[in-house]
Amino acid sequence: MEDKISNWIQDFTGLASHSQQKLFTSVAVIIVLIILRAIILSIVWRQTDDVQSRYRWRKTTTYVVVAIGFFLVIRVWFAGIQSLATFLGLITAGLAIALRDIVTSFAGWIFILWRRPFTVGDRIEIGKYRGDVIDIRVFKFSLMEIGNWVDSDQSTGRIVHVPNSLVLTDSLANYSQGFQFIWHEIPVLITFESHWEKAKTILLDIANTYALNLSAEAEKRIKEASKKFMVFYTALTPTVYTTVKDSGVLLTIRYMVEPRRRRGSEQEIWEAILRTFAENDDIDFAYPTTRFYDNRLEGKPGTRPPEEPS
Repeated sequence: MEDKISNWIQDFTGLASHSQQKLFTSVAVIIVLIILRAIILSIVWRQTDDVQSRYRWRKTTTYVVVAIGFFLVIRVWFAGIQSLATFLGLITAGLAIALRDIVTSFAGWIFILWRRPFTVGDRIEIGKYRGDVIDIRVFKFSLMEIGNWVDSDQSTGRIVHVPNSLVLTDSLANYSQGFQFIWHEIPVLITFESHWEKAKTILLDIANTYALNLSAEAEKRIKEASKKFMVFYTALTPTVYTTVKDSGVLLTIRYMVEPRRRRGSEQEIWEAILRTFAENDDIDFAYPTTRFYDNRLEGKPGTRPPEEPS
């Protein structure tokens, strides 16, 4: 019966009996590996509801099954390749010549898995791309884009697929690893006639109200980060810096914030500033204007020109 089926297949497809056996063996290997992966994932799904854990298991099993299946199928069809070293040597030599970009991206994927410069969920900036990592694959990783035409690191809604090779050639900034906080500044420009010292005190009180609670958490994160990186700061509490500009006195609030809360915290602080300044008639915002200044009438007594004799 088997010989009749084999002969029929050979007549219909032109495949010799030994090729048919290799084909059936290859299909069997693939089916067994797929079933094995499905069993492993079903066990994981019953054990945990954590989205990140499920994602890691799904990606890992996919990589392992594909690698094992590829190697076993190659062994079936090319019996002369009996060692892993020989197999990898032939494959690597061919790919290095014909598929340079793909090989570089694969090397970048190995680097990502080995050195872990970022993981799924991290906010990063690499080259001209910024966003939250939502997927890591063999040749590319995907970002939920932030910035671009949207202010304050808010999401644009676009998914950007970035070649893994960029981690080997471009600078990479990770918002989420190590310290996990960023410094943010809000410039507030007031007129020269305003009571700038009072305004500075008001701004510092507002900054302390909305940002001081981060200082204790930030100090804890610094201690953790210092075990791996040389991260240290002398002061973590909010501060207000004073600078003189052409249009007035610039008071800059500097405070610490989580990367994803930058825009929300800035909105809270600005709303508090607007409400408080509205209650003080000796503080005004400055903006570019044209003004005629008479030093004889408005200047300080010591800087006024001497009066001409009548």
